[in-house]
Amino acid sequence: MTRYYQALEKALGQPTSDPPAPPNIDAFPRKRDLLLETTEIRSGLLDVYALRGCHITNLVAGHNNQLGKVAPLSQQWLYELKLWRLLSECWQGEPSQKLAKEDRNRLSHLLEFKTRQLPTISYNALVGSDEWRSNFSRASTPLPPGDFSAIDEQLPALHYLTAAVQQQYDPNWQPESATLESHFERLQQRPLSAELLRTLMLATTVLADSNTLLKGVTAPSSCPSDRPLALPKPPDWLEPLREQAGTWFNAMETLLDAHVAGTPDFVLYRRTWLSPGSATSPLTRYQTALDEHFQLRQQVTRICQPTFP
Repeated sequence: MTRYYQALEKALGQPTSDPPAPPNIDAFPRKRDLLLETTEIRSGLLDVYALRGCHITNLVAGHNNQLGKVAPLSQQWLYELKLWRLLSECWQGEPSQKLAKEDRNRLSHLLEFKTRQLPTISYNALVGSDEWRSNFSRASTPLPPGDFSAIDEQLPALHYLTAAVQQQYDPNWQPESATLESHFERLQQRPLSAELLRTLMLATTVLADSNTLLKGVTAPSSCPSDRPLALPKPPDWLEPLREQAGTWFNAMETLLDAHVAGTPDFVLYRRTWLSPGSATSPLTRYQTALDEHFQLRQQVTRICQPTFP
């Protein structure tokens, strides 16, 4: 991009210089500013035992042991999902008919509570995970020019996580812990979202300065007088960057749309940096700068086109 910018300056008869470096991306919100609050129903052993026909006693016991308390958020979501399904099957099946009235009311209340809470749990499992947050690390660099292979590698993770939350109330969909964790680990392999954001910001910065150069050509008198104008060819990865970044952030938008909105800090970060439809997002600003650049190139070429008597 620097070479292109300097070649553009030379073609327009301007002294060559280095374009300014863009700032870093904002820090991703802290974990405590990402998580939505959840509450737990405190039940005595006898209350849980009364619902033993729902086959939840071993599951609850495993969750309450030391390992269950320190399990990753993704595993806590799987626990809540399995518990909700067991409660739902119990309520709709024969076991609930055999319960005493008080225990049946307890089951109804527990099922209703867990049904309402599940979207919050699944949201926390995504945005609060170390793997997700590491994908936005400020300790990142722009992508190598034209290398978008990482998008192909990580995009299946976004698709799987989207399908998982969309189908969490579907009893026919069976989540697998190993598959879920493998997709989270894929997101942790490299901070792709941050790399894309920084690439977009870098390219936008140079394009904006290039556009300022081109806007200086307003009449034939502004064109080089000693030679025909020959604008340098733009880097061939500018359009692919628009397409590939659009694919990534649109897939992320679909994933986030499947969840509850989240905390104010996350909503602000998403609107500022991630949403393809936001005027402030690096993707939107890049698209605007790129479109303007191609239009200005055509305009300058027309202005500086030699005329013959």
